[in-house]
Amino acid sequence: MLGFLVWLFLLFLCWPLALLALVLYPVFLLLLLPFRLIGIGVEAVFELLRAIVMLPARVPVKACSRIGAGKCVVENPVCVH
Repeated sequence: MLGFLVWLFLLFLCWPLALLALVLYPVFLLLLLPFRLIGIGVEAVFELLRAIVMLPARVPVKACSRIGAGKCVVENPVCVH
């Protein structure tokens, strides 16, 4: 809506420039379309790399390691004695 109001203001001040902008806008959109598609592809690759790196890195291990008389080395709420 704001863009349309700016165009109307430009039409009021300088109508040839406003009509030129109206004609050239789709041309610029078509020229910039490949760059937009490349940007989407690069963003998808970076999101994939981020998802791979952010995966949980630890392999599931026992809930706790036991030493001697049933004490856990690491206090773990999952550890069941």
